[in-house]
Amino acid sequence: MTKPEFIQSKIYKPEDLKRAIAIWRFKDNKIVFTNGCFDILHKGHVTYLAKAADLGDILIVGLNSDISVKKLNKGANRPIQDQDSRALILASLHHVTAVVLFDEDTPADLIKLVQPDALVKGGDWKPEQIVGYDTVKARGGEVVSIEFLPGFSTTAIEQKIKSGGN
Repeated sequence: MTKPEFIQSKIYKPEDLKRAIAIWRFKDNKIVFTNGCFDILHKGHVTYLAKAADLGDILIVGLNSDISVKKLNKGANRPIQDQDSRALILASLHHVTAVVLFDEDTPADLIKLVQPDALVKGGDWKPEQIVGYDTVKARGGEVVSIEFLPGFSTTAIEQKIKSGGN
């Protein structure tokens, strides 16, 4: 398998993810789940994802599809990159095991499918506010908020680009 094929193989459809999860569970791997838009991947995202990966053996990233990003009203120009580009970039990170797109407003259904041992979101969310909290806690899992790196956000980068870099 070539490296581009390997990266592409880390991008799953939900129905295909079920089989992979069964294998990972059989091997007694701790599964971590997080989600987001990851529109322009930056240092804050990479640091966040690395910290999330440190919480287990398998890191699954639920990626908001283009349709889902539009529903979040992040701005008229968002997403800046299409879902296939965002998924491929995320899958290229060595500590990301799997990327799966979702169209819904929230990843609640995906979290029910994955049944992660750890559910992770950024520090702007209190654990009990995180979508999927009840699902994960009901099976004895942990819900974790990871602090953001200050000064790094896709919105800030977008504004910098629009202002000509100033």
